[in-house]
Amino acid sequence: MPYVETRGRSIRVKWWSGEYKPDADGRPTKKKIYDSASGPEPGVPFADEDEAYNYGLDRESDVRNQRNRRKSTDRVNMGDYCDRWIEEIRLRPASLKTYRSRLRSTIRPYWSTWMVDEITPIEYAAFERHVRARCADSYAKDILGLFKMLMDDAVVKYRLRDESPIIKQQRRGRYEKKKTRKTKRALPITAVHQLAANAYTVWGFPGWTYIWTIAFTGMRPPGEMYGLQRGYSSVHWPQSELDPDVREEAAARYEHLHALRIEYQTFKIGRQAYLASPKYDSHRTLVIPPFLHAMHSALLASHREPWMFLSITGKPLLETHFDGTYWYPIRDGAEARAAGPQKARPARAAIPAVPEMAGEAIYRLRHWHKALLDEPGDIPRVAVEGRMGHELPGVEGVYSEVTVPMEERISGYLQAVWEKQVVGEGLWTPPFPTALPDDSSGGVFSLFSGLEVVE
Repeated sequence: MPYVETRGRSIRVKWWSGEYKPDADGRPTKKKIYDSASGPEPGVPFADEDEAYNYGLDRESDVRNQRNRRKSTDRVNMGDYCDRWIEEIRLRPASLKTYRSRLRSTIRPYWSTWMVDEITPIEYAAFERHVRARCADSYAKDILGLFKMLMDDAVVKYRLRDESPIIKQQRRGRYEKKKTRKTKRALPITAVHQLAANAYTVWGFPGWTYIWTIAFTGMRPPGEMYGLQRGYSSVHWPQSELDPDVREEAAARYEHLHALRIEYQTFKIGRQAYLASPKYDSHRTLVIPPFLHAMHSALLASHREPWMFLSITGKPLLETHFDGTYWYPIRDGAEARAAGPQKARPARAAIPAVPEMAGEAIYRLRHWHKALLDEPGDIPRVAVEGRMGHELPGVEGVYSEVTVPMEERISGYLQAVWEKQVVGEGLWTPPFPTALPDDSSGGVFSLFSGLEVVE
């Protein structure tokens, strides 16, 4: 029960905080820790002993129902809270870098003089207006989403607040239509072919194969493309699989199909290279059409490095400035140039621009692959989404599965598209590179020096 003290005109109430004092070793004792208050709000005294007593009863109810948080000693500055939160959250290096940047650039400077429990819905609304006025829509959404995570953890995990200041409610005021996604321009296969031809001019046969691989597998660039290793290519997998049970099962399933394995992605933060699971841990096996398997076979036979795709100078693509050196000339075109003083700048012919891809990221080819699979209408959704690295939600995702006939349909359909719309239309294709005299690289998929593996 709460205890009320009266000293002159001052009324104070004490109640058990739900905690016990620790001993010298940090273990809790039987001695209780009490909280106290001299008024319902800072600077506002209790009107009488009954109000103080009822206030104490409410706080004890919070303790019993695990809604309590310390009112005095646990108050934390927002700047300190941001530092504590980012240090304790578990993220991959790339996400950690992004979150730190958002905290440092916007959230921490705005709230640095505030205590965590001082932020009200009105102050949050002002912050939201501040962010939306100064940031692009997508970045503002990211900032506000991160701030919501901070406030949710302050309530649930750290109990620094009673409730979040972010309140969702029905629309008020003037109706504003939500902005829809960007409308995609039509991308015919002739435009994809031009990209591949441009890539051949910039980069040689690896560039030609790189473009068609994204377009006909839907792999995520750059991480999954950079991280495709020799041992997980259709040339060597599943024979190169280390797990004997997985190897035996995959060999039986893909006896008459070509399949590569998406097992890793690579990325770089600063000067440190990382090898990690694919985005959302979307490990998956992709069947590929025979024409693409032939390209991969020729490419791997032309070098002995552990990675499928190498730079112009034969190094991992992770070491390159891909957009500036490769993608922008491939997409936007470039004038003819003579050879430079360095090996990284060979002579090349003029490159035509691809207007359908103006301003687009190479990721657009992954979207094109999804549309390509949707076109025939007879490829089950579970097979399409699984190929893209997505999981179907709800009951459909629980009961559906990708079968061998589905994968056979995908492989056959993609091969038919190539034969009809590229070869059948007489579009240009380059000669395959000459294989090395002794391709002893077999199932090698070791990692290059300096690559750190992260979970």
